[in-house]
Amino acid sequence: MEKELEKNIDGITKSITSYIPDNIVEIISSYTFSLLMALLIFVIGKWAVNKIVGLFGKVLRKVKGMDETLIKFLENIVYYALMIVVLLTSLGKLGVETTSFLAILGAAGLAIGLALKDSLGNFASGVMIILFKPLKVGDFVTAGGVTGTVSEVGIFNSVFITGDNQKIIVPNGSITSGTITNVNAFDTRRVDLIVGIGYGDDIKKAKDVLNSIITSNEKVLVEKGITVAVSELADSSVNFVVRAWVKTPDYWDVKFALTESIKITFDKEGISIPYPQQDVHHYNKI
Repeated sequence: MEKELEKNIDGITKSITSYIPDNIVEIISSYTFSLLMALLIFVIGKWAVNKIVGLFGKVLRKVKGMDETLIKFLENIVYYALMIVVLLTSLGKLGVETTSFLAILGAAGLAIGLALKDSLGNFASGVMIILFKPLKVGDFVTAGGVTGTVSEVGIFNSVFITGDNQKIIVPNGSITSGTITNVNAFDTRRVDLIVGIGYGDDIKKAKDVLNSIITSNEKVLVEKGITVAVSELADSSVNFVVRAWVKTPDYWDVKFALTESIKITFDKEGISIPYPQQDVHHYNKI
């Protein structure tokens, strides 16, 4: 019984050893060396990639007007592109066929590009906005069908805060594909008002009163010139065009103040402001 057991064990041992190559030590040594070299390539490659990306970021930050958001995005693209090269080099050192990996990456890149066509378009628009700066954070603009203050300009989307404090996220593609009106593009703006008086009122007196109202407002930039002129002889009024330059942040304050002051002063001076009236005789006949 024992002899038969020993014979079976001996047969199993010979069967197992028949699958083990005679040069097993050389094979293990070769794979160990390749594994170490692959790890070494990966570690050194990653270190080199970090250095390259860091240097790339420093160069970009020295470019005048380059946005930090765009810099970080470009750094990420360069980092992952270089890390793919390092990874493929490491796998190649292990004897892995990298051609198939490249084919898979190419097919995946094409599929992702088709799937993210709109997102890539928004990305391109985001780069254009960051580079050419048609709008920036803090500007009050009308763009992409939205009017509000820009609170964030991202790579794919921009964020607007409306006057009634609503947050609206707009794809960058919608912004660059349409007209952009930037209220804060310049330091000054012109306030335009239309003021009507009755045909029986004194035009010269009304003109002097309007000039006095405008020049007495401390926020009006009188040195840039003001305009008070008759612009139209309408059906029921003589219309004046009133124009005054102000600093952009003061626009609404001045416009509201001038409008109120004109009404109050006209009442004091006995200058009428015509308004539509119903036909009383028409209603009496009904």
